[in-house]
Amino acid sequence: MRKYGQHTIIWIVLAFMYLPILILTFYSFTSSTMIGSVREFSVDNYITLFTEPALRSMMFGTVSLAIMVAMLSVLLGSMGAIGAFYSKKGMRRTVEFINEVPVVNADVVTGFSVCIFMIVLLHMDKDTYIPLVIAQTALCTPFVYLSVLPRLKQMDDSLYEAALDLGCTPAQALWKVVIPQIRPGIVSGFMTAITLSLDDYFIATYTKPATFDTISTYVVNATRGAQTNIKTALWALSAVMFVIVVAVVTVANIKSNNTAEEVRI
Repeated sequence: MRKYGQHTIIWIVLAFMYLPILILTFYSFTSSTMIGSVREFSVDNYITLFTEPALRSMMFGTVSLAIMVAMLSVLLGSMGAIGAFYSKKGMRRTVEFINEVPVVNADVVTGFSVCIFMIVLLHMDKDTYIPLVIAQTALCTPFVYLSVLPRLKQMDDSLYEAALDLGCTPAQALWKVVIPQIRPGIVSGFMTAITLSLDDYFIATYTKPATFDTISTYVVNATRGAQTNIKTALWALSAVMFVIVVAVVTVANIKSNNTAEEVRI
């Protein structure tokens, strides 16, 4: 009975997490204009998603922004984690504490603060995209730091010193010894940063140019009077994003398992 109870709880949790997404995916393949009204099979939503100029522009801009922010966040977060790891204990704890504040802080507070600081006080032009990029980088960098630091703590401290003793310069020891050891954390931080950028709404709302929309801001605005075919096309967008995430996670897990098997052999 305990075994069946555990399985039941697991299935309930999985249903709570994935059933809404699966329902939305199902309706994306119909001609229904609202959830609950099932009509015939149709792929018009997907055709609209990839042919409507506004939707294509929104998706391309959002993905480009996410990649740019992720690259900047990986650079800053990895440098910060490495610097903190090789600093004295007091400095490391201080940096870790400071890094935790943006993680716990609400996005709306971060977005509004960045808006006040850069746009009101520094008079930056929102049309340059600089406030948006800086604000999302500030959001994502602490999460990259948290992804990289555990890998550094798992690494043997003597590897870096050994590389220096064998004739490497500090830069060579960093690139040839430290970076390969923490690469899984960097990749994880990069994917996390992309996800956070794609998901961000409050920061983008406060700092984005008036003529630019991310996926999150576009979806919110689309619920306030957009055409019906645009609204239903966003169901297809949700399904596509879900499938991409599942594929990426599956490939990453398979690759990780293969690497573990090779190491074991």
